[in-house]
Amino acid sequence: MSRIEQLIGEIEEYIDSCKFQPLSTTKILVNKEELEELLVELRLRIPDEIKKYQKIISNQDAILNEARSQADAMLADATAQTNELVNEHEIMQKAYANANQVVEEAQAQAQAIIDSAVADANSIRQGSINYTDDMLKSLQTIINHSMEGAQGRFDAFVSSMQSSYDIVTSNRNELAAGVSTSEEENPTE
Repeated sequence: MSRIEQLIGEIEEYIDSCKFQPLSTTKILVNKEELEELLVELRLRIPDEIKKYQKIISNQDAILNEARSQADAMLADATAQTNELVNEHEIMQKAYANANQVVEEAQAQAQAIIDSAVADANSIRQGSINYTDDMLKSLQTIINHSMEGAQGRFDAFVSSMQSSYDIVTSNRNELAAGVSTSEEENPTE
């Protein structure tokens, strides 16, 4: 579990541990400093995670350079062998055939090394992209959950206020009906 995931868990635990505001079952009291500290640490950790994966991706160049160096060394060895064989007049045809074979093998090995290095680098890059996307998806889910929870609490609050408003309106209507009835029974002279 990465530090980012731990921080997200701590934020969720903190929100769950907050006390409700007096006379409310939907609003909570939050210590602003504690929540801001957790969010600041989360913001600081995200670049570290990204740098970690950028470093992995930057190793791709080192792997490719090493593969190219090995390929160049093989080609240099093959060329040196070819030159030695060509210099010997008696076995020139054999040297030419052997040199071509060595060059082809060296090129095939170099290409295999480069292909492997590129595949490894692409796999590492894709893994880091997937990991970053998973972290962002998790953060998005938490934010969405928080928004839905807040919306639910707000809807409950509005419903409670509407109920109170309806009761007050009903009471006023009953009072108004009582006032009209008593005026009809005692008309002024």
